[in-house]
Amino acid sequence: MQGAVTRNWMLRAAASCLGLALLGACSGNAPKVEGQAALQGQREVPATPAKELVKVALILPVSASGQTGLIGKSLKQAAELALFERDNPTLQLIVKDDKGTPEGAKAAAEEAVKAGAALILGPLFAKSVTAVAPVARQAGIPVITFSNDRQVAGNGVYLLSFQPGPDVDRVVSYAAEQGKRRFVALVPEDPFGKIAEAAFKDAAARSQVTLVAIERYPASANGTLEPMRRIAEAIKAAEAQGAPIDALFVPGGQDNLEVVGRLLPQADIDTSKVKLIGTGGLDYPNAGRDARIVGAWYPGPDPRGWNDFAQKYAKSYNQSPPRIASLAYDAVSMAIALASGQDRFTPAALTRSTGFTGVDGSFRLLADGVTERGLAILEVQKFGAGVLDPAAPPRPLPTPAASGTGSSLMKSLFNVN
Repeated sequence: MQGAVTRNWMLRAAASCLGLALLGACSGNAPKVEGQAALQGQREVPATPAKELVKVALILPVSASGQTGLIGKSLKQAAELALFERDNPTLQLIVKDDKGTPEGAKAAAEEAVKAGAALILGPLFAKSVTAVAPVARQAGIPVITFSNDRQVAGNGVYLLSFQPGPDVDRVVSYAAEQGKRRFVALVPEDPFGKIAEAAFKDAAARSQVTLVAIERYPASANGTLEPMRRIAEAIKAAEAQGAPIDALFVPGGQDNLEVVGRLLPQADIDTSKVKLIGTGGLDYPNAGRDARIVGAWYPGPDPRGWNDFAQKYAKSYNQSPPRIASLAYDAVSMAIALASGQDRFTPAALTRSTGFTGVDGSFRLLADGVTERGLAILEVQKFGAGVLDPAAPPRPLPTPAASGTGSSLMKSLFNVN
């Protein structure tokens, strides 16, 4: 999916950036940022001679047009913020511009290899990851990407993004635990909608809840009302039969949900009687302004980490970050944490059983290239979001000696598809 970015709410990349701003003065031993990552007016400080300089490439569409370029710049700024906060002079971040194209991403990867990069962070889109992967693989360099397309994961490529499957499973299982047993679904007709629908059917089967009806709607607002009315008819029919619908599943991002919320009264769907549940796309600014959306449940990280990060970002760049920015911050933080280790960026180090902690909580890269995360259940409230069920950190994995199965056990313990 060319448009696939991260998680469903990140996939929409709805928030906008206002351009680059400068970080304040840094300490004398600040890490180096080379090429396009160099901050204007920032002196380059030579690395400490006694330590080996570790180079990490960051491939982003910083010069792409429109929303893609704005997102690329915001990811770059978040990565630089992590670099300067961690203050590790032995790690050098090399930013390469892929211009938002697979061809540009391949060229950027080739430049990164020639520059001596030991790890590649990015790119943003799945097609660009596909172009980068063979170059990195041939050089023996792992790739940690921000795409959420499962098809590009594995064989040295790791998705740092949130995956639709675990998102949907978490919220459906929570709803079932709260007594919600009969569901209807309203799904957008787009690539994400197809993934979310398949994940929803799987989650419903695992939680042993009944899926009464699914309707799909096109991108246009004019085409959305009729499928919503069919959902309303299904809800009324179920109630007349004495088996009322408990929950309406509405995956999607801000662009989808604002249209759905606006049309709920016209479709005659009463969200005070049928609980709205969604994916991380419900985590968008001012969602609580729509009274019909207030009370909806969705999965996501504990918002406190994001709030702290957003304040630091805004203080440094005089603008609010888009929601996806936390991934770049966490990627660089993880690279710094591993840079001084003996194994550094080996598969064993990247997939260590203890995982990592970032802006979006605890996470662990798995051997098949996807990420397991602890997800909370959040509720849309008038002002922000409330935590209904806290996230549990990923469980430590048994050691290979204890399990006797090595990486195959890692794949079997966690159902993240």
